[in-house]
Amino acid sequence: MVLIKSVKGVSPKFGKNCFLADNATITGDVVMGNKCSVWFNAVIRGDVHYIRIGNNVNIQDGVIVHCTYKKAPVEIGNNVSIAHNAIVHGCTIKDNVLVGMGAILMDHVVVESNSIIAAGAVVSKGTIVESGSVYAGVPAKKIKSVDVELLKGEINRIADSYNMYAGWYDE
Repeated sequence: MVLIKSVKGVSPKFGKNCFLADNATITGDVVMGNKCSVWFNAVIRGDVHYIRIGNNVNIQDGVIVHCTYKKAPVEIGNNVSIAHNAIVHGCTIKDNVLVGMGAILMDHVVVESNSIIAAGAVVSKGTIVESGSVYAGVPAKKIKSVDVELLKGEINRIADSYNMYAGWYDE
């Protein structure tokens, strides 16, 4: 059963039609929109600052979402996929973004809309990922622009697929 815990009297809030895997952990000041999914072993810890998650967001297996005490909250827009074992820490992710497997986003990073963070990328503190970009590497740098094929074929396809996958699980 999903572990949902209040911290200092503040409990997570969830929108409609969200899937929360049995061993996901969600604590504290977390507000999640509609049609979101939080997968196995994911941890969303709103204990030291707030976490806001839009609609149609999937937070895949092993992802960690956390903040920096009183300094760096997490804000995630709509139609965002955060792939397996990524770490999202004290940053802002706008709409229509794919964060690849094992990527790390540090404090005060801003990922503008329609962007991709490649698998394994490390996005250094304070980096601004410009809209429509693909960032990769350690430290992450722009390697190309997102074209219509990448936008539809990766960003939208993955977000839509995770809604379908969530529907496969019995409540």
